[in-house]
Amino acid sequence: MRHLLLIFLLLFGASSAGTQSAPQYDLVIYGGAAAAITAAVQAKRMGKTVVIVSPDKHLGGLSSGGLGFTDTGDKSVIGGLAREFYHRVWKHYDRPAAWMWEKREEYGNKGQGTPAIDGEQRTMWIFEPHVAEEVFEELIREYKIPVHRNEWLDRKNGVKKNGARVTSITTLSGKRYAGKMFIDATYEGDLMAAAGVDYHVGREATSFYGEKWNGVQTGVLHHRHHFGAVKEKISPYVVPGAPKSGVLPRISAEPPGEYGQGDKKVQAYCFRMCLTDHPDNRVPFPKPAGYDPKQYELLVRIFDAGWRETFQKFDRIPNRKTDTNNHGPMSMDNIGFNYDYPEASYERRREIIYEHETYQKGWLYFIANDPRVPEDVRTEMRRWGLAMDEFKDNGNWPHQIYVREARRMIGSYVMTEHELLKRRPTPDSVGMGSYGIDSHNIQRYITPEGYVQNEGDIGVSTNGPYQIAYGSLTPKKGQADNLLVPVCVSSSHIAFGSIRMEPVFMILGQSAATAAAMAIDGGAAVQDVPYAKLRERLLKDGQILEFATPMKGQ
Repeated sequence: MRHLLLIFLLLFGASSAGTQSAPQYDLVIYGGAAAAITAAVQAKRMGKTVVIVSPDKHLGGLSSGGLGFTDTGDKSVIGGLAREFYHRVWKHYDRPAAWMWEKREEYGNKGQGTPAIDGEQRTMWIFEPHVAEEVFEELIREYKIPVHRNEWLDRKNGVKKNGARVTSITTLSGKRYAGKMFIDATYEGDLMAAAGVDYHVGREATSFYGEKWNGVQTGVLHHRHHFGAVKEKISPYVVPGAPKSGVLPRISAEPPGEYGQGDKKVQAYCFRMCLTDHPDNRVPFPKPAGYDPKQYELLVRIFDAGWRETFQKFDRIPNRKTDTNNHGPMSMDNIGFNYDYPEASYERRREIIYEHETYQKGWLYFIANDPRVPEDVRTEMRRWGLAMDEFKDNGNWPHQIYVREARRMIGSYVMTEHELLKRRPTPDSVGMGSYGIDSHNIQRYITPEGYVQNEGDIGVSTNGPYQIAYGSLTPKKGQADNLLVPVCVSSSHIAFGSIRMEPVFMILGQSAATAAAMAIDGGAAVQDVPYAKLRERLLKDGQILEFATPMKGQ
């Protein structure tokens, strides 16, 4: 009899488990980037239940994926949980044990415009990738935040709605998560798109929002990531000067479009690599599978023309390592090979990521080994290698590609260059940005004169910090009334060029979670959260919402 009862209970238990509804959370966060972590911590601090559903195994996105030479701008407007992150980084490096490959006093302490280590403010802005990941994991443990990793949203059928409210999301593994509020903290905006929210991919025409720096920017040559930085004009043809001989790899034969015209193209992606010159921690650059030296013929011509700026963006981070970024006319940015990434299937995105990895690994191997590369450049490149103690489960290669731009929501309020340049006021600030308006190149094309040129690289100062509107985090009312989007924010292409910095994403993640908690408490749509109350709470929690910058013309 006892055995029969046990069998009955087991069968009943199995039956009820199979029909159980999904666990209900106050807040469901999809994505594993830095904004996801700050949003989750803020939700817990406000007494809400929260879960992070992450397609990524590693938390932190680019902040833990190689971007250790932080693009900060004016650090005085970085507050709240973002500043706490950089304080925790400071605490890590304040320990002698953190300096394994060099002494603290040997580190140059160079940051972006300010010292990397700010002892007075107890913050550190420059760090190794694994240190950032440790800080994020530390926050997850402290706040007992459940994280479900390697869970990929079912983008076709996985978002359920009741009218204008998302009720649950389901991943490809079949797991379902129900919530009162949702946050899309991905670089791609997959949840936002699957929920039926309006968005844009590519550049708007200059006429669309009345902007100067949007749209095709032929003839505009900022920074030094173009062929104007090379002493000689470079022919794009296999036989120089002979169009019938064909076009070299990595150059588009399509016309770039008219100046100011909109298109569906996005700025180039790359991996922010962590390299080292310490012989005991250095892994020589491997020859990648699929390596084809012909892909770098254009680079040979650039070197032959006397260009020697290869190592100018090997920015030093602690322990004799770098955050190595694109620099020059043909560098780590894989220009023109990512246009379909924002809306591509997961399978297609993996192909694009693999193509970028092959190109970039091949670029390193080519410079270090090909005899056509000037000997001084080859010798210097062989001094460097991948860092053995970083990205150890991924062949020492970053686990996150730099998605500089993908989908951008068209929400309740659209941030444009007008707000960033203070031509008009920004309503309902929930955080601030300050980094220059910065778009990487978008096309490599052939000029009418028959030479190769890059297009799309823009660098424009914002002349001080600017406010970011709460409406740029919320969809239009009636599309998704319980969803907030702190990464793929509602902005034009060129405004996103500044907003897209990791500290800003952390700031906006915290503000989004604050608004979500207040919407729950007030039984309101996210679009109807009273700004006065939201502002009061954000200021209480250390967010910086305003800065004494005069409007243009004042």
